[in-house]
Amino acid sequence: MSANSISRSYVAAGAIGARLITKYTNNRGEVAQASAATDRLAGVTELGAAAAKDMVDVAREGMDKVTVGGNVAAGDYLTSDANGKAVKAVGIAGQTVFVIGQAEEPGVANDTIHYTIAPSVIVLPA
Repeated sequence: MSANSISRSYVAAGAIGARLITKYTNNRGEVAQASAATDRLAGVTELGAAAAKDMVDVAREGMDKVTVGGNVAAGDYLTSDANGKAVKAVGIAGQTVFVIGQAEEPGVANDTIHYTIAPSVIVLPA
């Protein structure tokens, strides 16, 4: 991982791209590529994993880089889109939106930006 983050190694449930958001699976020590803001997010990969059972490092604390899936502004809180890319986190009535952190700089689709790792949730009443 980046010199500015602390990471943990996980077993990949399948292929996961580089600098993409991961989610926890129901298997101990395993992550998969995230696909929704409502996924229980684990963190962001550096190099990714080519296939299931590969080891993958996931940033868990500090500051790192993530690929964005659309326009984000510096200061936006970030969650996952359908492709594991970071997008602005927006509350969804009656659901829990999981946040990986806060953008340190603006970006547009497919840019890789710095973000501060700050896992949290947004919960809105139904």
